[in-house]
Amino acid sequence: MPPRRRRTVTSDEHSLWRMAMRDTDPLPGRALPDAPASSPAAGALPVEVAGLPVADGSAGRGAGLPVSGHRNRLPALDPASPPGLDRRTDDRMRRGRLGIDGRIDLHGMTQSQAHAALNSFILRGWHEQRRMVLVITGKGSAGKGSGGQGAGILRQVVPRWLNESPLRPLVLAIQRAQPKDGGDGALYVLLKRRR
Repeated sequence: MPPRRRRTVTSDEHSLWRMAMRDTDPLPGRALPDAPASSPAAGALPVEVAGLPVADGSAGRGAGLPVSGHRNRLPALDPASPPGLDRRTDDRMRRGRLGIDGRIDLHGMTQSQAHAALNSFILRGWHEQRRMVLVITGKGSAGKGSGGQGAGILRQVVPRWLNESPLRPLVLAIQRAQPKDGGDGALYVLLKRRR
């Protein structure tokens, strides 16, 4: 058996790990390693999304994460038409009949807080082999001047974030939730299985 080659951790992988572990405390007597110097776009891998520009650049591969290369673009996630689902799964998801393995409530957070929390939640859910998760965005307020977030800004940007790296390779489909689970203020997110 040939010896295994050691691979170094890229700055993108290190940034992703730090983001996923940002809410944890180190064990007594241990400290978090310093973040390596990285490019400003660390953690933002280019993924083509309909209507959004694609940044051209190459980024490191996340450890064990599925990656969509420039040649194998993933279809854009759209709550109105989930791609890649069989009819039975699509029907069960649309009707809210798939068991929810986890949920996160983003409403009330700023965009940057919500983006970081969503990334961490989806990455953790995928690693824990959760299948269906619920992302609560809130419906937003009717008035433009209230709350600092505007009228439903998280409801608008969360589908876009799910279409971007590092999340897009982990997500199979998204669908607006049934009223019992939050209706227009929530999304069902079907995660891919780990292989």
